[in-house]
Amino acid sequence: MRKRFTVLALFFIGAIFAQETGTIAGKLLDKESNNQPLPFANVIVGGTAKGASTDFDGLYEITGVPVGTYTLSFSFTGYQTVEIPNVVVEADKVAVVDATMGATAAALEEVVIKVVTNREREEALLLEQKQAVQIKESIGAEQLSKQGVSDAAAATAKISGVNKVEGSGDIFIRGLGDRYLSTTMNGLPVPSEDVERKNIDLGLFSANIIQNIGVSKTYSSLFYGDQASGNVDIVSKEYSGNGELTISVSGGVNTNVIDGDTWNNFRSTQNTNNTTLGFYSSNLNTETALTQESWNPETSNTPANFGISVTAGEKVEMFGNNLSVFFTGSYSKSNQQRIGEFKEYRANFVNDTIPDAERFINTTNTTGLLNLAYRIGSNTKLKFNSLFINKGEDQLNEFGRGGRAGIFEETPVADNASQFVRDQLFRQTTLFINQLFGDHSITEKDEIDWGIGYNVVNADEPNRIRNELNIYGLNDIRFGNTGGFQQRKSSQEIKDKEINGFLKYNRVMTDSEFYSAKFDIGINYRKKERDFESRFNGLALSRSSVGLSINSFDNLDEGLNFQNVDNGTFIPRDQNDTYEALLEEQAAFLNFDIRIKKLVANLGIRYEEDQLDVPFFNVANFSGSDNFIFNEYSNLLPSMSLKYEVNEKHNIRLAASQTFTLPEFKEIAPFEYVSPTGRVTRGNPNLKPSTNYNYDLKWEFFPTSKELISLTGFYKKIEDPINLAQTRGAAGVFSYFNTAEKADIYGVELEGRINLVEIEDKANLNLNVNVTRMWHSQDLKGEDRDAGQFEEFRYKNKTESGLQGASDWIVNGSLSYSNQKEKEFIATLTGNYASDRIFALGSPDDVANKETLYNEEIIENGFVTMDLILSKQINDKLKVKLTARNLLNPKIKQTQLIAQENQAGIRFDTNNNPVNEAEETILSYKKGSTISLSLNYTF
Repeated sequence: MRKRFTVLALFFIGAIFAQETGTIAGKLLDKESNNQPLPFANVIVGGTAKGASTDFDGLYEITGVPVGTYTLSFSFTGYQTVEIPNVVVEADKVAVVDATMGATAAALEEVVIKVVTNREREEALLLEQKQAVQIKESIGAEQLSKQGVSDAAAATAKISGVNKVEGSGDIFIRGLGDRYLSTTMNGLPVPSEDVERKNIDLGLFSANIIQNIGVSKTYSSLFYGDQASGNVDIVSKEYSGNGELTISVSGGVNTNVIDGDTWNNFRSTQNTNNTTLGFYSSNLNTETALTQESWNPETSNTPANFGISVTAGEKVEMFGNNLSVFFTGSYSKSNQQRIGEFKEYRANFVNDTIPDAERFINTTNTTGLLNLAYRIGSNTKLKFNSLFINKGEDQLNEFGRGGRAGIFEETPVADNASQFVRDQLFRQTTLFINQLFGDHSITEKDEIDWGIGYNVVNADEPNRIRNELNIYGLNDIRFGNTGGFQQRKSSQEIKDKEINGFLKYNRVMTDSEFYSAKFDIGINYRKKERDFESRFNGLALSRSSVGLSINSFDNLDEGLNFQNVDNGTFIPRDQNDTYEALLEEQAAFLNFDIRIKKLVANLGIRYEEDQLDVPFFNVANFSGSDNFIFNEYSNLLPSMSLKYEVNEKHNIRLAASQTFTLPEFKEIAPFEYVSPTGRVTRGNPNLKPSTNYNYDLKWEFFPTSKELISLTGFYKKIEDPINLAQTRGAAGVFSYFNTAEKADIYGVELEGRINLVEIEDKANLNLNVNVTRMWHSQDLKGEDRDAGQFEEFRYKNKTESGLQGASDWIVNGSLSYSNQKEKEFIATLTGNYASDRIFALGSPDDVANKETLYNEEIIENGFVTMDLILSKQINDKLKVKLTARNLLNPKIKQTQLIAQENQAGIRFDTNNNPVNEAEETILSYKKGSTISLSLNYTF
């Protein structure tokens, strides 16, 4: 660790300075030919060697102009030279200067100068936030680069009130997680890639495809109503006007991986033999793989991280109009090793104990984004986005290699045996998003916008291999045989297809200095279909072969082979689980924007019909007579946002709305998913939607174009909240329930983006920090016979609980230094903290003895993460970046209160509360720090 910090310090001290540039662009017209475009004219930036010629359309573009104020000169043979003073060039912005030339000098009123804002920059997004009526916060590509953000999930965690779940792309906004959020890309919905999630894993969206990410924390009738805490919108990159080609390469290591002998013995699954660059291909299904493919894992050497990306953009002429083309593609590979522990308790007694849980993770991500923007005249713009993502995750899990693990269902402690479990899991997610947008200005007051999306997701676990063995001695390792699927190969396929779209008409009714009014009216449509199949193929020991042993659990093929199947030692078994699901949403909305002097109001109403069906399912664990679920809902959803502009720098905002929360497919389909540690999660067909009431009050202060101080108070009331909870019974299953009649959430958010030091053209020191404090509670339901619940969550006299996933405190911050010199150096230190939160609610294990036999709620403990990012512009072509993530390397863990026993049994006080409960760690690991170096070259 000391050596790593020494390297970082030397890099910091040795860094030197850089310079920012902007662009001047525009159109030149010929006054002598009725203002037609004037081609082949010369455009010169005074005092520089920068210049250009106008093209056939009279267009010109001058890039790489240093920040400053210039005189722009237009000249053409036979025409009067036109000089335009005071053209201000700002960093990464486009100064648009349109002019007209004639045989006589042009008047200044014939010259139009404006600045086109680059929506990747922080000040541009702050301006958008300031002018918006709704409460919305964004982070752009500029800040993502400074803070070393690698994907969309990490990006949202920089926004106030947002925190990311470690080890996944799940995020929580104001303490509400997956089922209470909605995710869009460029305003259109995107599907989930995982049976366990409603929203897509934001970690799939690498930073190189992101222009900015916005989180709308208040509801507008333009959005789908299925949300409570907000909408996350990923705005994809498009052509920015520089016409350059950029290539970036990176390399790095994880500190856990280079520790000990892991570097030369990094273990991976058998599936790596059938995987190329994250794409899996095999001619064997799981049934034939039982005997025709090895059960043993693989190893590899020097598992370093690697990445490469290419970005290109250009503007071309097509049919007399401009077509902008932008493409970015990337491939990355990363490796992690995690060592920790896992325990499971039922009714305060330990079931499973795994003191040496080890996980090896190899992840590849291939991403390609194509953006086409075609402008027809001045009134029509068409845009097409196509995004392809393929993520392959190879995950080898081993529990009990040290001979100290105990699994309750396998062997009693009296047998003096331990257990070894190996789970080889490969997941491949292929996502294909296609979007087409149209923007048509009919008149100065009338505009029509539309968008159409078609998305396809294939999320597969093509060959998951799981083995459970009992260790009785050094050379006495026996195959487990409880249930018949202890030695199995399984596959899981999710195929989602989705079409969605919107049509919106916008009309400006009046627009004056003191009063303006406009309205939007439109429709939305969305249809998502899912086909799900899970196939289990196992080898169960025959009755006469129970006790079959092998010499090593690193050579399972010694016992699991074709000969032992052919002679009847092992008997093949199979099980299939399938379900189909449909979500269809259609809505109409009406939205008014009204300004009366300093007061701006957005008033909306939305009528939405939702159909959520599982028209067919066939799963082994469900014993009911019906194998279908049909649900139809209709909602009338009002929304209101008010903004009072106190002065040029102060805003006060008030917002109120009603929304709803639908259960997700996986929350109602009664399929059981088994995690590598053995935790089982199952859907609940009896789930009801939640109804949400949302209120916000916010004060904003913008000291400068780059600074913000804000304070927000919010309240949410949720009727029939949905939570993940432990179920009663010995199986230890987790499921989803309407756990309360209502839940209340109060919160305060404080945000500051402050320039601590600002020396013009020399140095900047910026502090960005946001703090959220929340209070949340729900009244746990008693008996609910309609839902099949009988005191499911009340135990130990508990009638109230916090919400699953909600942290009391969320803190995000960054400190960034920039010298703003010719060869710029940037150093940024970022940190995040989310306090303890409930992973799953508790439950009584037995209703009749709920005060003594119960399972306490599982708590995810809070921790602090810290990253350091150093970047240096070597010259105008080459940029170097050093990134150190997870510097503190905290222990990530889950805990549970367990009642301890003495000789007299469990002791209770006069209120029937255990007096000797102790906090037990039931899951923990460290993920290690990741150090990487990247080179970025622009041609």
